Amino acid sequence: HCLPPSSQIYPIYLPRETRTRRALLICNIEFEYLSRRDGAEVDVEGMMKLLEGLGYMVDIHRNLTSEGMATVMKDFADRKEHWTSDSTFLVFMSHGVRAGLCGTKSRGEATDILSLDTIYEKFNNKRCQALLGKPKVVIIQSCRGGNVGSTMVSYSADPAMPTPRLAHMIPAGLEDDAMCEVHLESDFGTLHSSTPDTVSWRCSVTGSIFIQRLIEQFRNHACNSDLQEIFRKVQYSFGKFPQQLPSQERTTMLRKFYLFPGH
Repeated sequence: HCLPPSSQIYPIYLPRETRTRRALLICNIEFEYLSRRDGAEVDVEGMMKLLEGLGYMVDIHRNLTSEGMATVMKDFADRKEHWTSDSTFLVFMSHGVRAGLCGTKSRGEATDILSLDTIYEKFNNKRCQALLGKPKVVIIQSCRGGNVGSTMVSYSADPAMPTPRLAHMIPAGLEDDAMCEVHLESDFGTLHSSTPDTVSWRCSVTGSIFIQRLIEQFRNHACNSDLQEIFRKVQYSFGKFPQQLPSQERTTMLRKFYLFPGH
């Protein structure tokens, strides 16, 4: 039988010396028809250092078509290291449209687009059983359309109005043939750099505002906050930048995920 989770926190199964945390980072900078994403290399460097500091070996891939991205994801999902890991990070940086991420041959909305659904399909509990019941953190830096995400509002003069499993271990062997039905998709935590249909802002020198602030919040709060609380802090940091607001989406975390840096 599938036992109910014994804890509201995702377990870290193995000591640091024996666990094999892996992270995947895909960053498209050069495109055949779209503009170069200047500053993106700064984002890659920053995310790599952050993830390595959290105990992940980072597989980095640059300048892939949508088909190439899907292939890299499948290969990464098949890595045997996930069996002796407790989690993964999946980081994607590219130009984007409402429907997904642009591959290097993209000409816009209709060609060479990686649907975001593909990410969840490659790492769901059917396709990637090594990560069953383990946090899968998805970070996406891309535009999702051409709109600016701000609007003008007038504050009310009314003083009453405020101002603005899963079983926690993989069943070993299943010798008694007791099959266990689980959710097809679970344990994802996703933070997208912007809301649907809006742009994400990037500086050619210092990189993306979203990635900068995400790294800052993880560095400051991974020691005492769970993943979704860190995500909220990233969102809150955009309070005085109304043109863009990161968005938590398709999040199926069943417990709190603490990274326990140093453990």
